[in-house]
Amino acid sequence: MSDATPAPESGINPDSDSPDFDTLTRDIADVPAVEVITTVAVHLMSAAAVNLGLAEGGEGHKDLDEARKLIHSLAGLMDASATEISSFHAAPLRDGLKSLQLAFREASDVPDEPGQGPGEKYTGPVFG
Repeated sequence: MSDATPAPESGINPDSDSPDFDTLTRDIADVPAVEVITTVAVHLMSAAAVNLGLAEGGEGHKDLDEARKLIHSLAGLMDASATEISSFHAAPLRDGLKSLQLAFREASDVPDEPGQGPGEKYTGPVFG
């Protein structure tokens, strides 16, 4: 008989404090693709907003180069997944993307030409 307790449902092995790979794999397999896509999009949006200085006390975190990369990646994800997620999920993400693109344009000392801003390769020119 062993004194070891069975691993909890969370997938954390109490003896090693590391996740059990099989449990984590099974857990992620249960998540619908639309949820994974929207979660990634929200993370990209949040990171871009912080890098645009839009978070509380955000001026200290402002980095337009990083924001540009994140916004461009978000636009690419939205473009690639447009047919995979419903407009119910895509519409608010597109609105958020446009808001970030406009915030980027406003934050830039030297604004990009229309159609040359972050993500505009995928969305087309963004105007306020």
